[in-house]
Amino acid sequence: MSDTPFGFGLPPEEPENGDEGKKKDPTGGGQGSGGPANPFGFGPGAGGDNPFAAMFGTMNPNDLGAAFQQLGQMLSYEGGPVNWDMAKQIARQTVSQGTPDGTKDASVGPSERSAVDEALRLADLWLDGVTSLPSGSVSTVAWSRAEWVEASLPAWQKLVDPVAERVGLAMGDVLPEEMQAMAGPLIGMMRSMGGAMFGQQIGQAVGVLAGEVVGSTDIGLPLGPAGKAALLPLNVERFGKDLSVPQDEVRLYLALREAAHQRLFAHVPWLRSHLFGAVEGYARGIKVDTSKLEDVVGQFDPSQPEQLQDALQQGMFQPEDTPEQKAALARLETALALVEGWVDAVVHEAAKSRLTSADALRETMRRRRASGGPAEQTFATLIGLQLRPRRLRDASRLWASLTDARGLDGRDALWEHPDMLPTAQDLDDPDGFVHHEQLDFSELDKMLGEAAKGPQKPAADADDKGPADSAETEDRKDDGKGDSDR
Repeated sequence: MSDTPFGFGLPPEEPENGDEGKKKDPTGGGQGSGGPANPFGFGPGAGGDNPFAAMFGTMNPNDLGAAFQQLGQMLSYEGGPVNWDMAKQIARQTVSQGTPDGTKDASVGPSERSAVDEALRLADLWLDGVTSLPSGSVSTVAWSRAEWVEASLPAWQKLVDPVAERVGLAMGDVLPEEMQAMAGPLIGMMRSMGGAMFGQQIGQAVGVLAGEVVGSTDIGLPLGPAGKAALLPLNVERFGKDLSVPQDEVRLYLALREAAHQRLFAHVPWLRSHLFGAVEGYARGIKVDTSKLEDVVGQFDPSQPEQLQDALQQGMFQPEDTPEQKAALARLETALALVEGWVDAVVHEAAKSRLTSADALRETMRRRRASGGPAEQTFATLIGLQLRPRRLRDASRLWASLTDARGLDGRDALWEHPDMLPTAQDLDDPDGFVHHEQLDFSELDKMLGEAAKGPQKPAADADDKGPADSAETEDRKDDGKGDSDR
């Protein structure tokens, strides 16, 4: 089973020892993997080679009734490009199975909620001194893994639907127009199965991810409701388990990151739509290999729905190498790097004098991102984007240099407009960007405002003055003469 179930992204790396490496791969990242290296895979923990095992359980007689009922729901689905009801169900089931280390999800207790609330409020207080952006948290919350799934699915829907819709449309275009009416029921079944398969894979991915994330902004995107700062106490504990760092410091550091993200997304109104818009731009450029899809349609056996699952995993959907596609990916990658770099810079500034383990926690987080953890892998699989950690470090250095050169207000003012932000080229030459002349949009805004009001009426000539105007002018002259006489 492919590591990229939607068929795009970078090809998997070959093991160093060839076939022997595949046999000895301790992560199970090869065929049938279901571990973190393949968040959409269906490995031993998800039912081996049976792609429906995660949904149907162990397939004992007691499960058969529910299994057939669920299969009927799949075939009768008539919603959007992704069966999100199924996605949520699969995600919840994956969460209930626990993580590979045996940790099971649990409800958050009062003491944990209190600790999270205290950490997020203190984090907001510390951030007041290192950024000009005010608090973006309307409320604080401590989530279980299952609660994170429920809260994040609307954001995943915005991310994945554009990609899945492009694929779904292709399913109806593979047959000649004169045959589409005759094949209507088959095409409808294909779309229903496609929506179910997407839902199954996304649900599996989100369920795995729920065991790893520590808040609502781990991948640099706002996955939770606006203004709600969140931490997952169980995952926060796992994050700091082997760090030899007091749990309070781990919680505070992660709270700083969550609160910093919240400030940015709350007070940069265009940022959210800019990021999600880049994903939609990428989706519009997806090219479908219709020859493979035609083969699938021609050979599709309704009694073997896993055929469509296999088709989704065999490179049918590839990013089209066009300038528009490259621009969408570059725009998204750079924007995410700038978001993460800004958060890294302001959090370090806030924590370095208050947390004795600030440097160690910072490096741990950076290595976590650099190693391509489940968050990055899931995102790369869903939209074909892999963040380059070097860009994140470069962005962090750039924001720190901007703080030294322009102060907090000058640095944060760059978020006022997307055209003011550093570009990918600026990340290559941060000093050049920091010290070049700052753009001033005030005059442009003034000109645009005047243009919107329409042309101004020209002043009347002296010859056109009426009697009252002439008299007023003469009075002013007399007043002026009188003043000079005095």
